[in-house]
Amino acid sequence: MTAIEFNSRLMNLHSNLQYFANSLTNDREEAKDLIQDTYLKALVNRDKFADDTNLKAWTFTIMKNTFINNYRRNQKANTIVDNTEDLFFLNIPRKSDFPAPDSDYHFKEIQKKISYLDEVQRMPFEMHNAGFKYKEIADKLNISIGTVKSRIFFTRKKLMETLKDFQS
Repeated sequence: MTAIEFNSRLMNLHSNLQYFANSLTNDREEAKDLIQDTYLKALVNRDKFADDTNLKAWTFTIMKNTFINNYRRNQKANTIVDNTEDLFFLNIPRKSDFPAPDSDYHFKEIQKKISYLDEVQRMPFEMHNAGFKYKEIADKLNISIGTVKSRIFFTRKKLMETLKDFQS
């Protein structure tokens, strides 16, 4: 098959590729990008296409594999690996450039609820939110790591119950 024939047959598959890309991504812009990537890979790898095989199936396979690879790449990019000693994960919320108009009010209300907690519960919770690791909190307060974890867990649970109005 000549390059012109190959390109012509490939372009005739556009509506099929568009339908398949939309079914994979559920997003029009992502589908367009996926179609572009599929065309590029098909054209670059034209020499690997056997003339007596199904071009539609071949391009659909390219599209499906491209979609899967992109998905895996995106998942890997969103994965956070904890390399700290004893695998203590530091969970600090990412800051937004645009705070909500009522966020200052919410922050003050939340701080007020935290201040009402018993010091036994409040100290480990505040230290954890300040960035201390479990081991550091345990050493500083002279309690076991398990106690630190359970106090933080139960404090979070208690705060979630008292701050139900702030949950979306």
